[in-house]
Amino acid sequence: MSTPRYADEQVALWNGAAGRAWVDAQELLDGIYRPIEQLLADVVPTGSPSTVLDVGCGTGATTLAAARRLAPQGRALGVDLSEVMIAVARARAEREGLPAVFASADAQVFPFERSSVDAIISRFGVMFFDDPVRAFTNVRAAARDGAEARLAVWRSAAENLFMTTAERAPLLPKLPPRRPDAPGQFALADRDRVYSILEESGWTAIDIRPFDLECTFPEPELVRYLTRLGPVGMALQQADDQTRAKVVDVARAAFEPYVHGAQVGFTAACWIVAARAGVR
Repeated sequence: MSTPRYADEQVALWNGAAGRAWVDAQELLDGIYRPIEQLLADVVPTGSPSTVLDVGCGTGATTLAAARRLAPQGRALGVDLSEVMIAVARARAEREGLPAVFASADAQVFPFERSSVDAIISRFGVMFFDDPVRAFTNVRAAARDGAEARLAVWRSAAENLFMTTAERAPLLPKLPPRRPDAPGQFALADRDRVYSILEESGWTAIDIRPFDLECTFPEPELVRYLTRLGPVGMALQQADDQTRAKVVDVARAAFEPYVHGAQVGFTAACWIVAARAGVR
């Protein structure tokens, strides 16, 4: 399946360095965020003949979690801009023999079959739309009346200091500043803005609650994390060896408050967003 692409910057990003980084770190990231995966999958009725749409599915962890609950009667559909991540997701579904299909597509404009979806989920996949009202209106068109959406998005950068630790280290002054409300990790940090977007897009019973997840991962993975993910990770892929070594030393030291023996620990500050597709 394919669709016209309007967001060239996002397409290039997620089919390039960012997409490859997420594929490389798939097991690490899935492990860190598994509690959110489980929280989202709980919206899926076990063994029902439902169709669940996973928006911004990445390498497919949440899509597959939904498919496991739906098997053998239902199916899960995962949609993501990144062809490189979708390829991984398809391979994972095939290995497990799960009822999951994937589309490399832009959910903002993709021509979903109308009223074909019984539930919508997303784990950190809906913050990258150029026009979020248009995107959520399009997803609403795919949903049956009363379909439930459950989404996890990040709260503010100020509440997620771990996420910006590397870029606040001093050796990369040319990093582009994060733009409030621009497509990106913290684009849906403003609760009131999220509410307005969903309401304008035809969603009702909107409930937005803070969720703090205590995350851990093995300390030996920290350098891979900071050199592959986020703005610093992207910049380092273009840096010479000498610059890269200096930045890694400084950035790794900046993470020291989060290192506890053999583990790295931090709090992920999220919103869990619930809504229902309003009656047309």
